[in-house]
Amino acid sequence: MAAKLSGSGGGKYTVEANSDINVTPFVDIMLVLLIIFMVAAPLATVSVPVKLPRAVAPPAPNPPKPIFISVQNGGEVWIGDFRTSVGTLGDDLKSQIGTRDPDQERIFIRADQDTRYGDFMQVMNALQDNGFYSVALVGEDLS
Repeated sequence: MAAKLSGSGGGKYTVEANSDINVTPFVDIMLVLLIIFMVAAPLATVSVPVKLPRAVAPPAPNPPKPIFISVQNGGEVWIGDFRTSVGTLGDDLKSQIGTRDPDQERIFIRADQDTRYGDFMQVMNALQDNGFYSVALVGEDLS
């Protein structure tokens, strides 16, 4: 903080605070940064001319359609809109996925909140018995 030694009022040794902003250090720092960036900017560019080939990537395949299994309150099992049973669940799922690998396939299970736990576990066991190990449980979104 700067101080005024002479001025109006007070005595010979009265010191007043100077509230003016000193911008000289700010300007000095900004000029140093400007010089640093002016020197560093040409180093960041590549100066060797190269004719690059066109990059044509093959289109990415669409992800497979997700498969939903619905378990209703009475124990009825559905694959999408197709009704099935626990006994034929594995074969019906394999016909739905076609040539895709059951180990890599994710199955989404939707179950009614009043479904018996035993009915739900029968569906889970049927999935595991037929090689479907990646299972996701679907719940209601509260937002």
